[in-house]
Amino acid sequence: MMRRNFKHYIKELLNIAWPIVMGNIGFILIGAGDVLVAGRHSTDTLSAISIAVAVLNCILIFGTGLLSSVTPILSNIRGAGGSATKYFYPTVRFSLVTSVVLMASVFACIPLIDVLGFEPHLVAPIKQYMFITALCSPFIYLQIGLKEFLQAHEIVFFPNLVILLCVVLNIVLNVIFVFGWGPVPELGTVGLAVASYIVRVVMMLALLIYCYKIMKFESFADREYYKSIFKVGLPISFAIMIEFVAFNSMAIIMGRQAGIYAAAHNLICTLTTIPFMVALAISNAIAVKVGFANGADNMADLKRYAFNGTAMAVGFMACSALVFVSFPEFLVKLFTSDAALIKIALPIMYLVGAFQVFDGLQVSLSGIFKGIKKTKIVLISNLIGYWGLAIPLGYYLAIVLKMELIGFWWGLFAAGVFLCTLMLGFLLRHFKKMKLTLKPQS
Repeated sequence: MMRRNFKHYIKELLNIAWPIVMGNIGFILIGAGDVLVAGRHSTDTLSAISIAVAVLNCILIFGTGLLSSVTPILSNIRGAGGSATKYFYPTVRFSLVTSVVLMASVFACIPLIDVLGFEPHLVAPIKQYMFITALCSPFIYLQIGLKEFLQAHEIVFFPNLVILLCVVLNIVLNVIFVFGWGPVPELGTVGLAVASYIVRVVMMLALLIYCYKIMKFESFADREYYKSIFKVGLPISFAIMIEFVAFNSMAIIMGRQAGIYAAAHNLICTLTTIPFMVALAISNAIAVKVGFANGADNMADLKRYAFNGTAMAVGFMACSALVFVSFPEFLVKLFTSDAALIKIALPIMYLVGAFQVFDGLQVSLSGIFKGIKKTKIVLISNLIGYWGLAIPLGYYLAIVLKMELIGFWWGLFAAGVFLCTLMLGFLLRHFKKMKLTLKPQS
C-alpha cells in the first residue's frame, strides 16, 4: 500500500509540475537567450543588461510575489468546494493595478543610475533598457496573473507551452534587433529590451485569448479576495524581494568595482536558475496540492504531498550539482569566450554545485508554506538568512578580505544552509501542532 501511495502522490505532483517545468525552463531560457546574445555582441552589452536586470529585479519581483499568492488562495477555495472561476476579473484588475504602481517605481529609479558609480559608458544603455522594460510592465504582470489563475485550476500545459515556444521567438528577435538585419539597424542593449517587449505582449495575448476560449466569466468583485492576496502575497513578495535584492545587490556592488563582475554574476545566476526552475515548478505543484488538501482539511494527504514533493526537488538539484562540478568550464564557455570572464566565473561553479542542493530544499519548503498559507515563516527565514547572514558575510569576504565575487557566493551558501535548517524547524513544529500521524491512512 505504501508503494502504491508513493507512486500516486509522485504522479499527482508530476502531472502539475512537468508542464510548469517546461514553462519555467522556457522562461529562464528567454533570459538565457538575452545573456547568450548579449555576450556574443560584447562584454559591455552583457555588463549593461546584467546591471539593469539586477536593478529591475529588485523592483519588479515584488509584483511577482504578490501574484504568486493567487495559486494557493484559489487552490484552497477549490479544495473547500468553492468556485474559483469567478475570480478571473479580480485577478486581471489586481495584475494591472500592480503593473502601474511598479512601472512608476522603475521610472522613479532610472535617474539614480547616474549617481550609483557605474562605469560611464554603461550608464546610457542601462537606463534605456530599464525604460523600455518599465513600459512592458502591464504585459508582464497580466501574463503572470493569468498563468497563476490557470495554474490554480490545474491548467498548466498551455500557459507553459506558450513560454516554451517564445524561447525561439525571443532568440530570433534578439539577433535581429541586437546585431541588425535588413532595414533594422544594430541596436545593441536597446535591441534586447525591444525583443523582450514583443515577446511579453505575445505571451500575454496568448493566455488572455485562451482563458476566454475555455471559460465563461461574469463580472465579479470581492474585496476579501484582494485582502487575501495581500495577506498571503505580501509575505511572499517581501520574502522573494529579500532574496532577489540580496542576489542582485551583489551584481550592483561588484558592478561598481568593474562591470565584468556583474557580467560574471549574471552568467552564473543564469546557469543556476535553469535547474532551479525545475525545483520551482515542483514547489508550485506542492503549493497547489498542499493548498487543495489544506482547504479540504485532509492533513494526511497534505503531509504526503509535502514529503514526496520535497524529495523530488532535492533529488533533482543533487543531480544538477553533479553536472555543475563535473563540467564547469564547458557550461561557462556556452555563454562567453572572454578569458577574463571565464577566470572569474570558473572557481565559483564548484561552490554553486553545493549551493544547488540547499536551494532545492528551501524552495520546496516555501511551496509547502504557501500551500498552508503560512507565508510569514518564509519571510522571516529569508530576512534572517539573506540580510542577517549572506550580505554581511559576503561583503566582508568579497570587499574587506578581497575575495571578490566568490566571497559573496560563500555568503549565499552559508545562508542556504541556515535557511533550510530554520524552515525545517518551523515546518516540523507546525506538523506537530496539527498532530499529523506518521503512518499514512489506507
